[in-house]
Amino acid sequence: METLHAVRAGGITKCFGDVVALDGVDLDVTQGQIHGLVGPNGAGKTTLLGLLLGLAVADSGRLEILGQQVGRAFAAPDGVAGFVDGPGLYPSLTARQNLAALATLRGHDARTAGIDDVLDQVGLTDVADDRVRGFSLGMRQRLGLAAALLTGPRLLVLDEPSNGLDPAGKRHVHGVLSRLAADGTAVVLSSHRMDDLEALCSEVTILATGRVVFSGPLSKLAAESRELDYRLRTSDPGAARRLAADTAGIRIVDDSVVRQDADVFVVRALTPALDELVAQLVRSGIAVRELAPVVSPLEAAFLALTDQEAGR
Repeated sequence: METLHAVRAGGITKCFGDVVALDGVDLDVTQGQIHGLVGPNGAGKTTLLGLLLGLAVADSGRLEILGQQVGRAFAAPDGVAGFVDGPGLYPSLTARQNLAALATLRGHDARTAGIDDVLDQVGLTDVADDRVRGFSLGMRQRLGLAAALLTGPRLLVLDEPSNGLDPAGKRHVHGVLSRLAADGTAVVLSSHRMDDLEALCSEVTILATGRVVFSGPLSKLAAESRELDYRLRTSDPGAARRLAADTAGIRIVDDSVVRQDADVFVVRALTPALDELVAQLVRSGIAVRELAPVVSPLEAAFLALTDQEAGR
């Protein structure tokens, strides 16, 4: 079966005066995929999201969105929605009035635009008639997501959608995005929260100084990662340390963060060596109560790849 692409970009370049924001960027996003966009400040993430939303045009390269070639006009094809640098809202209006105004601007009848439905999806039904000026940052983010959902987008472009969300709000938004992807909507989201990206995304693109330094599945990124540090808590820390010290490919790390917890120590290893250590612990009757990376594979790769690009 042919793969259906929501975004196909090749060799995209965008400059602002003497500043090269994007330098030969390639990006492929399939329908039903949540694709993460990662990079340090100034890497070009916001510029790329703006191109997808029709807020800017590339200087050169090829950009196809939802099967349509994007030309030199400042407009995205129908079926694209989202926000960059936070949603644009009217503080003096209520949440419901904001969505009604947006629906009217888009030429829809606010009475049949599905406003109540999208408010329910993002968990804002109880505050639908409250003025937005009193909303927290997280509530504004959710209202911005509701505004994007009004159009029933096939490509949703979001900049830091979890910004300001409490754990319950984040879980709610994650559920909305996962359901959209399951129904075939493509989602491109930029975030500095590596845990959000790892929880949501099947693929990521890492940008540094306007260039793509990695693009592909998270599993491939993890496989290409260097040694990682892992927190290890067991039922017998003394015996576990001795086993770790005798296992090839395992190094015990003196980590000041865990020095005060006698039951925890940190090991540095590639995945195969870590698997062997766990097997040895189990064979020795030592229970593994915690095994987690000190820094996630995505964050480790992000730091390594962006440092390499900065060095060049």
